[in-house]
Amino acid sequence: MPDPFSVEGRIAVVTGGLGQLGTQFTTSLAEAGARVAIFSRRPFDAASLAEKFPGLTDRIRLYEASVTDKAALEAATARLVADWGVPHILVNNAGIDSKPTGSAEQNGPFENYPQEYWDEIIDTNLTGVMLTSQVVGSRMAEAGRGSIINVGSIYGMVSPNQALYAYREKRDGVPFIKAVSYAASKSGLLNLTRYLATYWAPKNVRVNIISFGGIKTGSFDKEFVDAFIERVPLGRQAELGEYNGVIRFLASDASSYMTGSNVVVDGGFTAW
Repeated sequence: MPDPFSVEGRIAVVTGGLGQLGTQFTTSLAEAGARVAIFSRRPFDAASLAEKFPGLTDRIRLYEASVTDKAALEAATARLVADWGVPHILVNNAGIDSKPTGSAEQNGPFENYPQEYWDEIIDTNLTGVMLTSQVVGSRMAEAGRGSIINVGSIYGMVSPNQALYAYREKRDGVPFIKAVSYAASKSGLLNLTRYLATYWAPKNVRVNIISFGGIKTGSFDKEFVDAFIERVPLGRQAELGEYNGVIRFLASDASSYMTGSNVVVDGGFTAW
């Protein structure tokens, strides 16, 4: 019997495939035998790619394209199809958030939140997924198969708990508010997923979303991490590699009857 979890020989696109999670997804899929095209807005030469993905560069290629630039996405996809064929898998991973070290306006009260930051995050996290799905997903639909995996967040399901950030005002004397735009973009992504799942179901293109919880990266203040994991039943953040399995599951035939689903992988954060 063939392995239903196999992605051997399949062609995948991972947007933002050079970031922390994107690197994990790219590596995991390539190690499982897929050929992976990274769509990245920043150039990356062959030597740097070989250093980042040792031993895997025969299965990994980079195509320079921002998810907010439809013309660049169309050009990259045309090159990919000419090189390898129509993708079987699309991981819409590229995304941005307000920086914790950003300006007081960027991390300040909602009443004064500048539209420029809203536009930037919505353009990448939501419009970028729409555009990439338009370009790559339409090729999948023409081929009559495919799996689109959208990378969501628990903040697409629940509002950020501002109490997690209260220590910043005590420490720095300046209020820190988790901005509205990231949560709005990820909640919009939930229904974009459902829309595309029902729209492309007749073409056998499945569309699902994964809502991730906190990730252990070492880039967060200890005060934040301690407060966060107090609210996680498993009592810890996820290791970077712990999301690879669900990506491979949704990319494979093991999930062949799943579409329009929200797979929550958050250590139980949203269960309380």
